[in-house]
Amino acid sequence: MNRNLDLLLTAVAPAIWGSTYLVTTELLPAGYPLTVSMLRALPAGLLLLLFVRQLPHGIWWARVLILGALNFSIFWWMLFISAYRLPGGVAATVGAIQPLVVILFARLLLGTHIRALSIAAAIAGIAGVALLVLTPKAALDDIGVIAGLAGAASMAAGTVLSRFWQPPVSPLTFASWQLTAGGLLLVPVALWFEPPLPALTTPNITGFLYLGLISAAFTYILWFRGLARLEPSVISPLGLLSPVTAVILGWLVLGQNLTPMQMAGIVMVLGSVWLSQRAQLPRREVAPPE
Repeated sequence: MNRNLDLLLTAVAPAIWGSTYLVTTELLPAGYPLTVSMLRALPAGLLLLLFVRQLPHGIWWARVLILGALNFSIFWWMLFISAYRLPGGVAATVGAIQPLVVILFARLLLGTHIRALSIAAAIAGIAGVALLVLTPKAALDDIGVIAGLAGAASMAAGTVLSRFWQPPVSPLTFASWQLTAGGLLLVPVALWFEPPLPALTTPNITGFLYLGLISAAFTYILWFRGLARLEPSVISPLGLLSPVTAVILGWLVLGQNLTPMQMAGIVMVLGSVWLSQRAQLPRREVAPPE
């Protein structure tokens, strides 16, 4: 399977993640971010485990717990703190630094070369997200910014380590391990910080099924499959597609305005993703003159 198809399949994951905001706000009970995160990860992970019927062994128990914490527990926890304490646009812009952090971690752990074009693409992506989601009234909050940076660093570390620690199993199995571990780690946090959920309605159940089966199980199989085939610095910029999807869905489904500045942001984000892929293409060797 060629590289372009691998990229396209992997990009489906963050594109679907962009629908999470719409589903959460329109279908789920408000005020339960940690419980929602836990119910998004754990049932999906357990369902996949029942399907693959394969558990980690040896050192993989510790590694899966670390990866589950980085990619799900810590990342989602910090993400929600950032979202609650910052305007959505500021939170998304802070989170958009993730490709830059991945470039650094990939250099430290994988020895990947840092290319100037990759840095330029990552900066362009941050600027594009800012145009897409920031408003003139956006305000900063120290704790919110720190949480946003911590969340981006957590997901970046999880992305690189998922490539560095490649187990001899399928992406389906790897996704099941991490989702289950991340969900289990969120259980005590959700029980401690949040009250029990109210009686669930049909829209609530529909939302939970979508987040668990589509936005978690299906997408993370694609994401980890991509990480097994492509470098983290190639995969990470695809995450910038999430805010693009969120804005487009807000326009199509909720009737929100799509301003010229947001359109420019969409173009800039897509351009930065394209540029980041160009930056990772193998360099052609120039034959010496005879």
